[in-house]
Amino acid sequence: MKAYCVKCKEKCEMVSPTAVFTTTGTPGTRGTCSVCGTNMFRMGKTEAHEGMTPPEITKRKTKKEKPRSGKLVIVESPAKARTISRYLGKDFKVTASVGHIRDLLKSKLSVDLENNFEPRYRVPNEKRDVVKELIKLGKEAEEIYLATDLDREGEAIAWHLMEAAELEPERTKRVVFHEITRSAIESAFADPIGLNMNLVNAQQGRRILDRLVGFQITPILWSKVRGGLSAGRVQSVALRLIVDREREIEAFVAEEYWSIDAELRPLGNDKSMTYLAKLTHLDGNKLQVSSNESLEPILRDMGTAHYEVRKIRRGTRERKPYPPFITSTLQQDASRQLNFSTKKTMAIAQQLYEGIDVGNGGETGLITYMRTDSTNVSDGAQKSTRKFVQNAYGEEYVPAKIPHYVTKAKRAQEAHEAVRPTSVSRTPKALKSYLSNLIQILFHLGCKPNIYNRGEIL
Repeated sequence: MKAYCVKCKEKCEMVSPTAVFTTTGTPGTRGTCSVCGTNMFRMGKTEAHEGMTPPEITKRKTKKEKPRSGKLVIVESPAKARTISRYLGKDFKVTASVGHIRDLLKSKLSVDLENNFEPRYRVPNEKRDVVKELIKLGKEAEEIYLATDLDREGEAIAWHLMEAAELEPERTKRVVFHEITRSAIESAFADPIGLNMNLVNAQQGRRILDRLVGFQITPILWSKVRGGLSAGRVQSVALRLIVDREREIEAFVAEEYWSIDAELRPLGNDKSMTYLAKLTHLDGNKLQVSSNESLEPILRDMGTAHYEVRKIRRGTRERKPYPPFITSTLQQDASRQLNFSTKKTMAIAQQLYEGIDVGNGGETGLITYMRTDSTNVSDGAQKSTRKFVQNAYGEEYVPAKIPHYVTKAKRAQEAHEAVRPTSVSRTPKALKSYLSNLIQILFHLGCKPNIYNRGEIL
C-alpha cells in the first residue's frame, strides 16, 4: 500500500500498515515510510477493516466563545477614523471600511430583471481582507456603531457593512452627525438610531438604474465614439438636452432688431455730467425697430426733440448677506472664483470635513458635512457667529434679527445643515500655517457667507 510521505513529498510504500479508526469513526491506515521511516496515514476503508468495530463517536469539543468587550466604531475613511477616535474614550476602537465593501458585479448586469429587479452584490477581491477583519472585530465587540456619512450613500455603506460583515442587529447601532466636533460626536453617540431603510433603498434604486442604463448603453458609445467613455442615467439625459437645444439653435430664424440709447446733458452743466437714457416706447407703443430704414426717421426726431425729467424716483436698496453654502453653490463659487473643478472642490471639502491637524493634538473637523442642499444653520452656530461678529467688528454689524433663508430646491432634505465652519473662532488667518495653499483658499471661500470677509480678521 502506498501513501503520501510529508518528508519525501511523494507517494511511498507503507511499511507495517495497520487498520485503525479515528475518534470520529473514520477508517484509515497507519504505517511508516519505507524510504525515510516517517509516520504515514492514509484515509479510507480497506479489507483489513472488515470485522472491526468502529469506536463510539465522541463529539468534538466546541471552542468557548470569548467574552465580548469594548465598542467598535466603523467609518468610511482612515482620516475620519483618526479624528473621531480623539473624541471617544479608550473603550472605543475606531476602524475604517475605506468606502464601499460591496457592489454589483462589474462583468455582469447583476440585476435580476425577472425577480423585481433584485440586485446581486459581491465583495470585491481587494476588500475581502477588510471584510474578514471587520467580521473578526465584530465578533469581539460588545457594541457596534456604524458612523458612516449621513446621506443615502453613507446609509447604504452602513447597510452593506451589516450584511457583509455579519454584524448582529441587536448589537449594532447607527450614529449620524453633521460635523466632526467633540460636542457633535458625544451627542450622536448618546442618542444612537437605527438604519434608515428609505435612504438605503433610494441609493439601491439609483445604483440599479445606473446599471440598467449604463451597462446597455456604454457598449454602443464605445463602438460609435471611443472606448473608456461612460454613459449612464445622467449622461444620457444630459446628452438629450444638449441635442434638443442644438436643434432649436439650428432651427432659429434670425430677426434684425435695433435698440436706441441717448446720451443727455442738463442745460448749463459741465460737459462731463451726462446721463444715458434708453428709448423703450414710441407713440405709446413698445419700441420695435426691425430695419435701418425704420430707424432713420426716429433718429431725426430725437435729434430735434426737447427732453425733460418729469419724475425722479428715490429709494433705498438693501443688500442682504449671501446665504450659507450648499453643495451646488460651493462648487459654483469655487469654479468661478478659484477655477476649481467639481472633483477638486469636493476632495478638498472632504479633507476639511474629516479633519486636519491644526496644532491641537490631532485632526479636527473644520467644516460641516459638505453634501447638502439645505441652507439651515443650527441655533448654536448662529449665536456663536453673532457673538464673534460683535466682538470682532462691533455691535452695529450684528443684524437685529437672525437671517433665515428659504431653500430653493423643491426636494431639499431640510434635516441637513448648510456647509459652514464648525467654529467661527478658527478663522483662515489663524489656521494659515496649518493648511496647504489649496485647502486654505477653499476654507477662506467657505467662511465668507457665514462671516463678512474683513481682511484683517479672515
